[in-house]
Amino acid sequence: MKAVVCRAYGPPQALVLEDIAPPRPQAGEIVIHVHAAGVNFPDVLIVQGKYQFKPEPPFSPGAEVAGVVAAVGADVTEFAPGDRVAASMLYGGYRGAVAVPAEAAHRVPDGVSFEVAAAATLAYGTSYHALQDRAALQPGETLLVLGAAGGVGLAAVELGRLMGARVIAAASSEEKLETCRRHGAESTVNYEREDVREAVKRLTDGRGVDVVYDPVGGKYSEPALRGMAWKGRHLVVGFAAGEIPRVPLNLTLLKGCAIVGVFWGQFARLEPAANRANLDRIMAWIAAGRLAPLVSKTYPLAQAADALDDMMNRRVQGKVVLRV
Repeated sequence: MKAVVCRAYGPPQALVLEDIAPPRPQAGEIVIHVHAAGVNFPDVLIVQGKYQFKPEPPFSPGAEVAGVVAAVGADVTEFAPGDRVAASMLYGGYRGAVAVPAEAAHRVPDGVSFEVAAAATLAYGTSYHALQDRAALQPGETLLVLGAAGGVGLAAVELGRLMGARVIAAASSEEKLETCRRHGAESTVNYEREDVREAVKRLTDGRGVDVVYDPVGGKYSEPALRGMAWKGRHLVVGFAAGEIPRVPLNLTLLKGCAIVGVFWGQFARLEPAANRANLDRIMAWIAAGRLAPLVSKTYPLAQAADALDDMMNRRVQGKVVLRV
C-alpha cells in the first residue's frame, strides 16, 4: 500500500511516498482502509520534531482518518468489516490502511462523506471537548474565538452558535472573517488591524467575554485575557502563532477568571468512552445538517507535502483533506 513517510525530521517537502506492507490487527484493534485523512497543524509540527510527542523516524504523519473497516482483531465486538468509521491517532494516518485500537474509532453515519468525517474528528472533537467539558459554555454567554477561520477555530464558531452562545470571531483578514460570519459568528474582529481588548470592550458594552477559545497564542492571548468578563474562562488550545505567551497572573485575580488547558488527544486516550460519546453527538449533528464542516480543499495522497505547506503558511480556511 502507499504511505507518506517522514524519514528524518525536516520541512514537509522532505516527505516521501513509499510502498509499505499493510497492517494486520492485533487484539483489540481494527484495520481501517483509509479513504480520507485530515490535515492538521500538529502534523506540521510532528514532521519537524517540534511536537510534544516525537516519534522515531521513519513514520507517517496524520492524526485522523475515515474509511471502511477492513479487518478486526480478537476481542473486537463493536465493529465488523464493512463498517464506515473515523478514528484518531497521534500519527500514522497518511497511508492506505491503519491499525488502531477499536476504542479510538467511532461510526460515520450514512450520508456523511469520508472527507467531512476525517475533517471533523480532531477539529470538532477538540472544540466540543473545550466548550462543553472544559468551559461549560452556557446559552446566552459570549464566546471569543481566536484564529476563527482555521480548522478548530471554525469548529468552535459553529459549536458555540449551536450551544446558544453569542460568538465573536477574530481572524487576520476580511476574507476569513466573512467565512466566520457564514458559519455563525455574530460579530467579528480583524486582529491585524484592531486591538482585541478594545474591540471586545466595544462589542460587549464594556462587560467582556465569558469564554475565550485560543488556539493561536503569541501576542493575541494577553489582550484576549484582558477582555475577559468576571468569572470568565480562557481556553488554551494551542500555539499556532509559534510563541507560547507569558501572561500576568494578576489578571486572573482581578477578573476572578480561569485559564483552562485543553488537550483533546490526552482526553481521547484517557477517557475514550466520553470522547466517543462526544464524537457520536457531533456526527449526528453533521448528519442532521446542524453542523457544516468546511473542507476548503482536497489533495491526493502524493501531494501531502503541499497540503502541509499550505497549513504551515496559513493559507487554509476550515480544513484540508488528503484523498487516499
